[in-house]
Amino acid sequence: MRQRRIADVEVSAIGLGTMPMSFTGRPPRERSIATIRSAVEAGVTLIDTADAYSADDTDFGHGEELVAEALRGVDGVLVATKGGHVRTPGGGWALDGRPEHLKAACEASLRRLGVDAIDLYQFHRPDPEVPTAESVGALADLLDAGKIRYAGVSNFDVAQIREADDVLGGRLAAVQNQLSPAFRSSEPELALCADLGIAFLPWSPLGGIGAGGDLGTRFRAFAEVGADRGVSPQQVCLAWLLAKAPVVIPIPGSSRPDSIRDSAAAVHLELSDEELKRLDG
Repeated sequence: MRQRRIADVEVSAIGLGTMPMSFTGRPPRERSIATIRSAVEAGVTLIDTADAYSADDTDFGHGEELVAEALRGVDGVLVATKGGHVRTPGGGWALDGRPEHLKAACEASLRRLGVDAIDLYQFHRPDPEVPTAESVGALADLLDAGKIRYAGVSNFDVAQIREADDVLGGRLAAVQNQLSPAFRSSEPELALCADLGIAFLPWSPLGGIGAGGDLGTRFRAFAEVGADRGVSPQQVCLAWLLAKAPVVIPIPGSSRPDSIRDSAAAVHLELSDEELKRLDG
């Protein structure tokens, strides 16, 4: 497994996103645990979750508890989680970026994960009711208190990323935004992270390719390159993302051992300049 960096720590160039393991319609717990363990066996050392990964408000924290169970007795894996998104009755979503909420959420995540410090703690999504500086200031306090090792943000735009890094005194370690063949509007944020040396973690990196959806000519290009290379279009998609910048660490969601093993193998696929141009078209 090839390595990339989050701040000063090396992690696998492909991570695992655990969101599909926790929402309504999720797979059996045993299969989810097998998927996480298969990822580790394939060399994946970055596992991403969130306190809000749950079916609804009644099992809030499901994703973190699942990851903790799967990784019990396993060393050398960086676990990233998130706070600031909450679930409401009936499976809805709400935002809470208040500093007091983020600090309490971090304490709850520490308990669920069974650790003394969270490896990477990310503010899940900006709350329009709370100034960004106040929310990110809570992450700075958590860093200073040793509750978290690295701080990140998710779903931030360019201006918010700059502000977050300023509030953290240059300690912003990661940005997690959506980026895929079907969703390319986060490319300015990726460019900024590349300039600043901040890890960029694309969530939902497979987009419609992961679901077998129709992306028109773009999807066909990924499928055709995959057929030429004898690999899945999903591997082509991840290799395309990895080629965009050394800071990119995709975190494809998975709920089957076979799918994460296929995704992890994308680190070995080197696309030509001609192939990359075709995929960018």
